[in-house]
Amino acid sequence: MLDWLLDPLSYEFMRNALAAGVVIGILCPVVGTYLVVQRMALLGDVIAHAILPGLAIANFFGIEMLLGAFAFGMLSTAVITWIRNQSRVKIDSAMAVTFASFFALGVTLLTLLQSRFDLEELLFGDILSVTATDVWRTCTIAVVALLLIRLFYKELLFYTFDRTGAEAVGLPVNWLNFGLMAGITLTLIVGMKIVGVILVVSLMVGPAITAYLLVKELHQMMAVGALLGVMASVIGMYASYYLDLPSGPAIALVVFVLFGLALLLSPSQGVLTRSWRSQYARKSTQPYVKK
Repeated sequence: MLDWLLDPLSYEFMRNALAAGVVIGILCPVVGTYLVVQRMALLGDVIAHAILPGLAIANFFGIEMLLGAFAFGMLSTAVITWIRNQSRVKIDSAMAVTFASFFALGVTLLTLLQSRFDLEELLFGDILSVTATDVWRTCTIAVVALLLIRLFYKELLFYTFDRTGAEAVGLPVNWLNFGLMAGITLTLIVGMKIVGVILVVSLMVGPAITAYLLVKELHQMMAVGALLGVMASVIGMYASYYLDLPSGPAIALVVFVLFGLALLLSPSQGVLTRSWRSQYARKSTQPYVKK
């Protein structure tokens, strides 16, 4: 058993991949929790695809790709907000049209600018190519993001559940929204290298909604989601190594399996525990008769 666990660690690429997977497995669910409780999980998918044009342009002009990706990720959120504020279009429709448009623009620019990017690698990731530099950069962004979330936790909590109330008491809701969108965008960018543009949303949303089925408090969702994200990354990487599976999809499938188990077996919301909860509720409401 010990050899089974240690054998993959004898390779540097596996050590780097596991380290990056653990870090992103913590960061993605913590940030994704805010999307889940605001019922805006689709926004993560929108931003993940919206960064493609920025990557293509940055690569063409030889500038830092992180900057290009971040600029277009934030631009997509601004476009969604503008459409929502200037029309009767609902938020889900605004996100859908932005998603399709930015993704189409990205694919077009990748072709026209003859980018060196492999589109399949961008979409599905290549965690096995992660270098030590990538790991350190991911760790740096994760530490900064988590520290900021801890520092402004109360403000973000108030803003997340009652934006109108937060604005009424004088909180800078526009800056809070900008910071939250920036954190989501950066998380998606660093996660893209690991599981790809499409599957990074799985790590951001999957563990968060799984935790939502298991606990009630926001900080508990973050903690449980981070634990589930780490489990999914590690199990997915070992499955990829021993079963010769693509790493990104393997991690995403583990995320779904964990969600499925919570959906079925959650003590408070599980499908299979529903009858037990009903029986317990009936017994607890029956009058007590003293013999």
